[in-house]
Amino acid sequence: MKKRSDLSRLMEYAGGHRVFTYVSWVLSALSALVALVPFLYIWMILRDVLNAAPDYSRAVNIPHYGWMAVLFAALSYLIYVCALLCSHLSAFRVATNLRLAVSEHLARLPLGFTERYGSGKLRKVIQESTGAAETYLAHQLPDQYAAMATPVGLLVLLFVFDWRLGLLSLVPVALGFVIMSAMTGKRMAEKMRQYGNALAAMSGEAVEYVRGIPVVKTFGQSVFSFKKFKATIDEYEKWVIAYTKELRMPMLFYTAAINGVFAFLIAGGLLLTRNGVSPEFLLNLLFYIIITPVISLTLTKIMYMSESKMIVADALSRIDSVLDEAPVSVSEKPQHPKDSSIALHDVRFSYDGRTDVIRGVSMDIRPGQTVALVGPSGGGKSTLASLICRFFDVGSGSICVGGADVRDIPKEELMDTVSFVFQNSRLLKGSILDNVKLGRPDATEAEALSALRAAQCMDIIEKFPDGIHTVIGSKGVYLSGGEQQRIAIARAMLKNASILILDEATAFADPDNEAKVQAALAELAKGKTVVMIAHRLSTVVNADCIYVVQDGRIAEAGTKGDLCARNGLFAKMWQDYQSSVRWKVEKEGPAC
Repeated sequence: MKKRSDLSRLMEYAGGHRVFTYVSWVLSALSALVALVPFLYIWMILRDVLNAAPDYSRAVNIPHYGWMAVLFAALSYLIYVCALLCSHLSAFRVATNLRLAVSEHLARLPLGFTERYGSGKLRKVIQESTGAAETYLAHQLPDQYAAMATPVGLLVLLFVFDWRLGLLSLVPVALGFVIMSAMTGKRMAEKMRQYGNALAAMSGEAVEYVRGIPVVKTFGQSVFSFKKFKATIDEYEKWVIAYTKELRMPMLFYTAAINGVFAFLIAGGLLLTRNGVSPEFLLNLLFYIIITPVISLTLTKIMYMSESKMIVADALSRIDSVLDEAPVSVSEKPQHPKDSSIALHDVRFSYDGRTDVIRGVSMDIRPGQTVALVGPSGGGKSTLASLICRFFDVGSGSICVGGADVRDIPKEELMDTVSFVFQNSRLLKGSILDNVKLGRPDATEAEALSALRAAQCMDIIEKFPDGIHTVIGSKGVYLSGGEQQRIAIARAMLKNASILILDEATAFADPDNEAKVQAALAELAKGKTVVMIAHRLSTVVNADCIYVVQDGRIAEAGTKGDLCARNGLFAKMWQDYQSSVRWKVEKEGPAC
C-alpha cells in the first residue's frame, strides 16, 4: 500500500477549506513571476540611460518605466497578500482540526496515558506540533511554490539577454545545490527527529521540575536533585553544539557560493570584453548584476523549504504517536455495578508489555470496608489503585466493581462510582467554585459550599474577599499544597461516589493542614468503600484489612494486630516507622 504524503494527510484535516490551499499556491507563484517584471523596466531604464548618454535629456521614458516598475512591485505584493490570506484560512482550519482530533482522541484514551506519556510532551504535541503544521501550510508551502516559479522566470530572463552571462549566473546555483544536498536528505531528517526528541525531553522534564518544587521545599533538597532535568539540558546543549559544528563548513561554502555570483559575472565580463566593451554588453552585465541577488534569495528559500518539510514530517509523527494509541475499549454489553465491592482476580499488568509490575494479585474488598495498601516504594501500590480506576487496562485477570468487570462498565458510570484523591491533586485556573463543581457540574452553589465546609475549607474561603468565587492563580491568589488538597477533597465530597481511593493524600501537607486534611478525609470516607495508600503507617492502623504490596505481589494481608503478630515484612516496617518518630513528644502509635 502506497504511503500517503504528509501534505495529503494535512489536507484531510482541511475539509472544504483545502481549495484555499491550492489557490494560495497559484497566487504565490503568480506573485513571484510578477515580481520579476520590475527588473525588465529597470533594464529599459538602463538601456535608455546608456543610449542617451551624454545627453540624458533624451531619456524621456524613464519616469514612465519607473512608475511601471513600482506598479508591478505593488501588484506582486497584493497578489502575495491574497495568497497568504487563502493559505491562512486553510492552515487555521487544519491546525484547529488537528488539535480537536488529538484532544478528542485523548478523551478516549486510558486516563493513565497522560501520566505515562508526559504532560510536557503532550503540550508540545498539541501546541507546537500542530503549530508547525499550521506554519507550513500558511507560509512555507506558498513560499515553496513562489520559489519554484522564480527560477523558471529567472531562466527565461537570464537566457533572453545574454546566454553567456546567463550560464555564468547558474554556476553558483549548481554549486549551491551540491552543497545543499550534503546538508539535507535522510541524514538531516534523522537530525531533525533527534532535535525534536531533545526538545520534547527537555520540555517534559521542565514541567516535572516545576511540579516538584514543593517536594524540594518540603524536604529541603537542592535543585540539583533534579538530575534528569539537568541531564536533558546538558544533552540538548551537546547536540546543538555538535550539530552546529558539523554544519559550519557546509553552510560557509553554501553562503559563499550563492552570494558569489558577482565574482563569476565580473570574471566572465573581463574575459568577454577583452576586445572592447559594447553598450549592449555593458547594459546586459549591469542587468545581471542587479537581478542575480534574486538567485541567492530563491536558493535560501529552497534550502529552508527542505528543513520545513522535515519539521512538519516530524510534527506529524509526534501527532501520530498520540493518535495511534488504542482508545479505551467500549463493551457491547455494558454492565452496571450493584454495590461498592471491589474484587481483583489474578491481576497482571505491565507498562511496557515486557516486564510485569503487578504479578498475579487477588483481593476481595466488601462494600463499606476500608483497606490499606502499604509496602516499599515501587512495589506497585499506586499502580493497583490506578487499575481499579481503569487508568490502565489489566494485562490479564480481571478487576470487578460491584460484581461488574471495569472493562464492561461505561466510562462515565465508572467515574461516577469511583472518586480519587492523590498526593499531588491539581486545581485548574478558575474559581474555587468551578474547581469544586468538577466533581458534579450540575451541583448548586449551596451544595458546593456545603462540601467545602465538610472538607474543612472555610478558613480558605474566608481569607479571600471574593470567597468561593475567588479565581485561583490570578492576581497573586495561590494556595498551599495542603489547601489545594482540601479543595480536592471538597470536590470528591460533592461527587459523593461510593468508592474512594486515597493515594498518599497527606504526603506533603504541613502539620496544621494535615490535621484538617485528616478530618476532611474522615468525613469523606463515611459510608464508603475506601482504598488508601500510605507510607505513614499510623494512618492505616484502623483499616479493616492491610495489604502489604512488594514487587507487584501481595506479600501479607490482615489487620494491624495480625500482621504485627506474624513478625513479617509489616512488623519490620512498623518497627522502622516507630524508630523514625521516636524523637516526637507524642508517638503516633504503640510498638508491635
